[in-house]
Amino acid sequence: MGDIAKDINTTFESNKLKAFLNIKYTASWINTKEVEFFKPYGISPQQYNILRILRGAGEKTKVQVVKDRMVDRAPNVTRLMDKLLEKHLIARSRCEEDRRVVYVSITDEGLLLLSELDEAMTGFDVVKNLTEEEAEILSNLLDKIR
Repeated sequence: MGDIAKDINTTFESNKLKAFLNIKYTASWINTKEVEFFKPYGISPQQYNILRILRGAGEKTKVQVVKDRMVDRAPNVTRLMDKLLEKHLIARSRCEEDRRVVYVSITDEGLLLLSELDEAMTGFDVVKNLTEEEAEILSNLLDKIR
């Protein structure tokens, strides 16, 4: 991956337009890398995010809490969870007091997969070409955009 102008064979009217398109292009590039990385594990990047949220939560957690904590606010969280349930990576239960409330928790199988992924993630570093200082600057600039 190099200069965006060369990568997509174009010139830009302004640096702001170039930055905007570079963010979109890079986000797509990262997404493709993530999908490729998680494919052998049978999960998607969003499902990985769900598993990490549930591991961090510890106990059973309301589905809405998981939705609120997602990095990538996917509208299909229930379907993503259904797939994790089929793979026995999470468990689901209803609240006894209010049957409309659904809880989810990570299973031992889910925890085992996450520990495998924790090790594998050390090799998945899309910002490896940045120094710590550059990574901080980039993070601050992205925060400023939002």
